[in-house]
Amino acid sequence: MNKHIGHKIWAIPEGYIPGQSNGPEPEFTSHETACILNTGEQEANVEIMIYFTDKDPIGPYKLKVPGKRTEHLRFNSLEDPEKVPLDTDYASVIMSDVPIVVQHTRLDSRQSENALLTTMAFPVE
Repeated sequence: MNKHIGHKIWAIPEGYIPGQSNGPEPEFTSHETACILNTGEQEANVEIMIYFTDKDPIGPYKLKVPGKRTEHLRFNSLEDPEKVPLDTDYASVIMSDVPIVVQHTRLDSRQSENALLTTMAFPVE
């Protein structure tokens, strides 16, 4: 497939990184992930903005996803312009210069009985 599929803007209204984990790291570190798929030939220049209930947004976080590749980006790993806070509700908007597909996943390992949730992000444009 040489064609870009997906959308250029995606929203994930639900975000929360638990501050505690149970199990070996890094595999069982509680985290949020944006799984980004770029099916086209052209590299995707991606920016992420993080929104909160009680303070100004942070971002943009910038990354590149090569053509015909996928990137599983842990929100825990975002550091520039600042780390995404733990134990804090947030939402995110992911923007790309070419169409991409975005899926959202959370691993909550605060208990030994781990919880995993995943859903497609909302395609805006």
